[in-house]
Amino acid sequence: MKSVKLLLKLGAAGLGALGLWMTLGAQAVAHHAFSAEFDPNRPVLLRGPIVRVEWVNPHTWIHLEVTNDDDSTTVWMVEGGTPNTLLRRGLARDTILPGTFIVVDGYQSKDRSARANGRDITFEDGRKFFMGSSGIGAPYDEQQSGN
Repeated sequence: MKSVKLLLKLGAAGLGALGLWMTLGAQAVAHHAFSAEFDPNRPVLLRGPIVRVEWVNPHTWIHLEVTNDDDSTTVWMVEGGTPNTLLRRGLARDTILPGTFIVVDGYQSKDRSARANGRDITFEDGRKFFMGSSGIGAPYDEQQSGN
């Protein structure tokens, strides 16, 4: 009887460990390092109104319409930290609304498309927020080390 109880306990512990491993493993595969997609040697400074916001895990995406030198426009997708990270830094759904003019300091994607990893976001009133996620391999910025 004791051996049956022991087997049941070991089986439950094994299932729990398997579930934990699958959960953590899936997150590790889904998340990427900065250097996998973005180029630290291609800084960008994007200015324009927000046209769409994707407030989803594992990263937020802010789409803004940037006017090019020839007066044409391009919609850029800018990756930010997780929604929870941005909330803790003071950014919320009601502060990042379509139509809001912003300036994004970041790094362009390696494929040279209109995608970037956002480092900072600045609003017209001068409020500035760090929007990147720490520890993902993005270039170190000493000004942000206190955030």
